[in-house]
Amino acid sequence: MSFLTAEWRKLIMVNYEVDPSILKPYVPYGTELDFFKDKCYVSLVGFMFLNTKLLGFKIPFHRNFEEVNLRFYVKRKTDNGYKRGVVFIKEIVPKPAITFVANTFYNENYETLPMKHSWNVNEEGLKVKYQWKKNKNWNLIEIDVENSTNEIQENSVIEFISEHYWGYAKETKSRTTEYEVKHPKWKYYSMKDYTILVDFKSNYGADFSFLNSRKPNSVMLLDGSEISVENKKSIK
Repeated sequence: MSFLTAEWRKLIMVNYEVDPSILKPYVPYGTELDFFKDKCYVSLVGFMFLNTKLLGFKIPFHRNFEEVNLRFYVKRKTDNGYKRGVVFIKEIVPKPAITFVANTFYNENYETLPMKHSWNVNEEGLKVKYQWKKNKNWNLIEIDVENSTNEIQENSVIEFISEHYWGYAKETKSRTTEYEVKHPKWKYYSMKDYTILVDFKSNYGADFSFLNSRKPNSVMLLDGSEISVENKKSIK
């Protein structure tokens, strides 16, 4: 049985090219940074968890909620080739029980903060917004798109950002948590405009404060799907 099942819907992905040296201290044991056309990325991702179940059970008041995370991309060499995955700098949710479970059982770095979202559909398109409150200030990511989806092209930056199916988290200097995230290939919306109002230093620390003045390399909205997070194992 999967550890967690849910739907991940309306994923805003804000992508920045960064110097790999910034991320090296965060790379878990047994993995290495993953590059797209010699570029190293971090992504700020906001989306909705819907119909969430833990070990097959519905948890009252914890089925539908927002998440915003800052993540980067790694790969792990195995006898059958590379596993391509993500590492989270921090994941923000509005539910303390989610934070407790993720931090305790999967060695993640979750934080509980006030959050809200809106999805607005009209004749002109779709507007998706996620907000979270840190140090009395509201952060915001918002995207305005055409209300129709497109297939993701092979060898595109959208494919690179969205097609990482493993999660890795640092346990110690010589141990790493690994887990699989299963979902079908997603579709994306054609973007018209976006707004990013985020205090990266306050949310993610001094290492990422430079993003306050950095324009993203790309911003995208993906439709999402049903997903499952499988049981973890430790890499030694």
